[in-house]
Amino acid sequence: MNFNLMLELAKRDFIERYSGSALGFIWSFIHPLITILIYMIVFGNIMGARLPGMPSIYGYGIYLVSGLIFWLPFSNTVSRASTVFIEKKNIIAKIHVDLPSLPLFIVISESVTFVVTLVIFTSILLFTGYPLSIYFPLIVIIYLFQQVFAYALGFFMGMFVVFLRDLKEVVIIGLQIWFWFTPIVYVFDILPPGAQQILIWNPEFVIISASHDIFIYQTLPSIYNLSLVLVIGVLLVVIDLILFKKLEKDIRDFI
Repeated sequence: MNFNLMLELAKRDFIERYSGSALGFIWSFIHPLITILIYMIVFGNIMGARLPGMPSIYGYGIYLVSGLIFWLPFSNTVSRASTVFIEKKNIIAKIHVDLPSLPLFIVISESVTFVVTLVIFTSILLFTGYPLSIYFPLIVIIYLFQQVFAYALGFFMGMFVVFLRDLKEVVIIGLQIWFWFTPIVYVFDILPPGAQQILIWNPEFVIISASHDIFIYQTLPSIYNLSLVLVIGVLLVVIDLILFKKLEKDIRDFI
C-alpha cells in the first residue's frame, strides 16, 4: 500500500471541494457551522420540537445533528468508494496502484470533514452551556469502528460496479432507504416492537445509538454491540480481499 499516495489523494480531494472559491478552505468550517445552527434553531426555537425527558430547547436539534455527523461520512464513504475504481481509472492506468488501498483516501478525506464538523458541533454545545458526557472520548472509537465497516462495504460494492455501472445508482438508492431505517430523524422508542426488532440488526443503528447515548443520554454505549460492528467490518474486509484476489485481473481489464 502506498500510504503517501493515499494522503496526497485525500489532500487533493479535500482541497478540490473548494477550489475556485474566494474563501477556499474556510468553507469547510462555514458549511457545517451554518448547517448545525439551522438545525438547532429551526427545530428548537421555531418548530419547538422537543425530546421526551430533555428540557433543553435544542434537544431535538442536538439529537438530529449527533446522528447526522456519523451518518454523512458513512454514506459518503460507501457511495464514493463504490465508484472509486472508475473515477480513478486514469491513475490506475498510469501507475500500479494497490486497488484495495485506493478507497482509503476517501476514508481519510471524510475523516477530516468529520473532525471539523465535530469540533464545530461541540463548540456550539459548550457555548450554549450544554454539558459534554464523560464518555465523549469514545466518539473516536465509534467513528473508527464505523469507518472500517464503511470502507469494507464500499470496497465490496466497488468491485461489482466495475462490471455493472448501474449498480452505483442502486447504492445511492440503497443508502437513502438505509437512512430511514436508522433512528436519526426519529426516536427509536416510537417504533412498534416489530420494527424495533428489525432495526437492531442494522449496524448503523448501533453507531447512531452510541452517538445518542453520549450526546443526548450521557450514558456509556454498548461496548458489546460496537464490537460486533467492528467484527462485521473486519470479516467483510477479509471477504473483500479473498474476492478481490480472484477478480483482480478482470477488474483491471474492465477498468
